[in-house]
Amino acid sequence: MLKKIKRKVKILITKSFKKPRKPYKPPPSSPSFPSPPSPEESETMPPPPQPALKLPTATPFLFPQTQSTVLPDPSHFFSPNLLTTPLPTNSFFQNFALKNGDQPEYFHPYQIKSSSSSLTISYPSRFFNSAFLYHIFIADLTISASQNSNSQETHKISSFNDLSVTLDFPSSNLRFFLVRGSPFVTCSVSSRTELSISTIHAVLSCSSNSSRTKYTIKLNNNQTWLIYTSSPIDLTSSSLSLITSGGFSGIIRIAILPDSDPQYEATLDQFSSCYPVSGEAVFTKPFSLEYKWEKKGWGDLLMLAHPLHLQLLSGDDCDVTILEDFKFKSIDGDLVGVVGDSWVLKPDPVSVTWHSTRGIKEDSYAEIISALRKDVEALNSTPITTTSSYFYGKLIARAARLALIAEEVAYLDVIPAIRKYLKDTIEPWLDGSFSGNGFLYDRKWGGIVTRQGATDSGADFGFGIYNDHHYHLGYFLYAISVLAKIDPAWGRKYRPQAYSLAADFLTIGRRSNSHYPRLRCFDLYKLHSWAGGLTEFADGRNQESTSEAVNAYYSAALMGLAYGDTHLVATGSMLAALEIQAAQTWWHVREGDSMYGEDFTRENRLVGVLWATKRDSGLWFAPPEWRECRLGIQLLPLLPISEVLFSDVGFVRDLVKWTLPALSREGVGEGWKGFVYSLVGIYDKEGALQKIRNLNGYDDGNSLTNLLWWIHSRGEEGKEFEAGGNVCWFRHYH
Repeated sequence: MLKKIKRKVKILITKSFKKPRKPYKPPPSSPSFPSPPSPEESETMPPPPQPALKLPTATPFLFPQTQSTVLPDPSHFFSPNLLTTPLPTNSFFQNFALKNGDQPEYFHPYQIKSSSSSLTISYPSRFFNSAFLYHIFIADLTISASQNSNSQETHKISSFNDLSVTLDFPSSNLRFFLVRGSPFVTCSVSSRTELSISTIHAVLSCSSNSSRTKYTIKLNNNQTWLIYTSSPIDLTSSSLSLITSGGFSGIIRIAILPDSDPQYEATLDQFSSCYPVSGEAVFTKPFSLEYKWEKKGWGDLLMLAHPLHLQLLSGDDCDVTILEDFKFKSIDGDLVGVVGDSWVLKPDPVSVTWHSTRGIKEDSYAEIISALRKDVEALNSTPITTTSSYFYGKLIARAARLALIAEEVAYLDVIPAIRKYLKDTIEPWLDGSFSGNGFLYDRKWGGIVTRQGATDSGADFGFGIYNDHHYHLGYFLYAISVLAKIDPAWGRKYRPQAYSLAADFLTIGRRSNSHYPRLRCFDLYKLHSWAGGLTEFADGRNQESTSEAVNAYYSAALMGLAYGDTHLVATGSMLAALEIQAAQTWWHVREGDSMYGEDFTRENRLVGVLWATKRDSGLWFAPPEWRECRLGIQLLPLLPISEVLFSDVGFVRDLVKWTLPALSREGVGEGWKGFVYSLVGIYDKEGALQKIRNLNGYDDGNSLTNLLWWIHSRGEEGKEFEAGGNVCWFRHYH
């Protein structure tokens, strides 16, 4: 069934939002939203349109260079022409560039594995139980050149983009265009080559059409595969599990026939002649992302959309046709056919504000101020002793929260003490005088590492091998943004260093002289971040804490507010909005959802660690039974943006109900209890206040002041939050 999009799709941050808002349309005089120059021009965004600040020189700031002893050598898998620019360290094809390059990656709908001069395709089956679910990789079809079928030649990554990667096997004359969301795997054979297609299953039949440009292969596992070629080819089943060809050159396209359904076959036939060779995501304007594919052949392009794509597709801005009955199975939900050369995705705008969006009643000020005075006094009496970039970042961001809360409750007496504390603790990381650790620049891959991480891959939670960059740097950006707000002179002085930290994970340009790769952590197909870094994983990339990812982009947007950089505000805001909607789609498990199966959905309200091909109820640091930790790691740090992430009051009630029994376990930390009680405050302010007042400890990134601020700023009990409300940055800062 064909369904033409004829009207704009409603874009909701969650299902509970009642008033979707029209996307922002800039006035004619507004600057466009282009790919930006380098960091201090800046590398994340262009400078603000009005020269309110004296901009630094065109030479971007770089932290001192280091020669890491723990980073892998990228030259083994990347073509020489790619080695002169920063390389991705958290990408959807990262396994192809690590160790032997032979762990699979997921391209929706196929898992792809490259090994020994061959490429293996798996249309994965899924395993479900109450604790986890995962894809099972089975070598359904393996393609190689017959003369090199036993070669140990490795692939070369000859090009890549946001939605695609190209793998070459030079001695085999094979080039694979691996484009995410393509129902076909496309291979170009550059000169006449005999091919081998093997399987771990038994081949029941291999039949062709009259022109020998389409073959139907039936296997004994009930799979049917279709092979399309640009010119006639002779494929013969030469043994039980092997198909071979005569010499061939041209294009080969391979697709599973889901459920062996004839209707699917007619659709695959129809779109078999148009193939994508690459795909990019273009930042066209605030809260708008466009997918553009480079295609060859003839006819229209068929791709697959996951559930979040379908929520965000805007029919006003692109001409696409949704094939509602053309579906492939996926761990991320059904993948639905979409016909069109480009898609426009529009998340609902979210407000990026320094303070709470609803405000605090004056009769609540006294309790917050009492806690605030004690927390500020404790800053000097409890100096930071950790040298960890993550825990240090949490502590300075915690202190920065106190300054903003002081502003909101009109108690400015403590601001000077907080400002001094922030200057004393942040500056040593920016000027290199911190003896315990520091930021350095790695030229091999192109990015910031820590001094500890440059020699120890396990230090700083793997920051030195590009793990968790958006988490650590997000906390630093938050603290820097607040300090730049309350001390503009300091902000001007350290602007180059601040923008360099942001550029490490928020560069969107592709200029040849860039020092950082494009969007280090953010996946422009899945529309959320990954945290895994340069570590090979059989299940692909992974991310645990969605809320810390949201904090990274939210903090970058705040930095844009502090520096008057509307482009940085726009980019940070949009990525935060996408990260929120992805978290609500794949990490938040609602009762009655069908995506993850009945057993997993019944026992879980949150995913712990989400992998490309796995969902785990456990955490890196806690077993599934520690539900309070699972809730906390998907909520911290507690910020104004947190109310958007947890805006569905009904879900919040269910989540708290699911979590509360875990608090009776012996040894539960007070800090984790604080996060649970903060969610209680969304629908029961008085009950949450009593619980918070009885706490005797807090998470190292949290405080009694922050918890009281949160509860007292909840507004009317049970009233659902609406994104993009009357404090949207567009209206105040554009």
